[in-house]
Amino acid sequence: MKKILVFAFLAFGFTAFSQNDAKAEKLLNEVSAKIKSYKNISLDFKYELSNLSENIKQETRGDVVIEGEKYKLNILGITRIYDGKTLYTISPEDEEVTISSNNTENENTITPSDMLSFYEDGYTYKMDIVQNVKGRKIQYVKLSPIDANSEIKYVLLGIDATTKHIYNLIEAGNNGTKTTLTVNSFKTNEPISKTLFTFDESKYSDYFINKID
Repeated sequence: MKKILVFAFLAFGFTAFSQNDAKAEKLLNEVSAKIKSYKNISLDFKYELSNLSENIKQETRGDVVIEGEKYKLNILGITRIYDGKTLYTISPEDEEVTISSNNTENENTITPSDMLSFYEDGYTYKMDIVQNVKGRKIQYVKLSPIDANSEIKYVLLGIDATTKHIYNLIEAGNNGTKTTLTVNSFKTNEPISKTLFTFDESKYSDYFINKID
């Protein structure tokens, strides 16, 4: 799951470095301001992973609702609910619910709420190519990890030049793996249920409840 979550959505907010492109910094600031103005964000996305040398190709779809630190994520048949304090991972296939106070699977996992600032530290950035996608002008910003030992070679962040919303994220790994997340639907300030981020244990009475801590 860590690679999936590394792309699960958006990336906003960052720390400027002297070698950063001024135009890229301005664009990212505009994206950050736009996103922070929303009360909540609902996304449907497509996730693709490929590695030609390993003959790997995977494609799946998912959706997520984010409100501040809270989120509800559905991907690969698994639902994750984070209420701001506790993470509930629901697996119907295993009939198991894992409950943890930790909002991550491991130190490499980036959560949906973290996505709003995943490159806050550790990356430099510069403007890259512009593409026309179905009449939309998509400006790419190239993010390069400062850590020379990073598993990530670079990240391309595609931004709709008109809406200042994220269109896609492309990560190239040093091991030849390429992961792409494309946002199919981007909705904001939607009316959501007050219980959307609440886990109802009574609905899972037949499930094994695994409390990690």
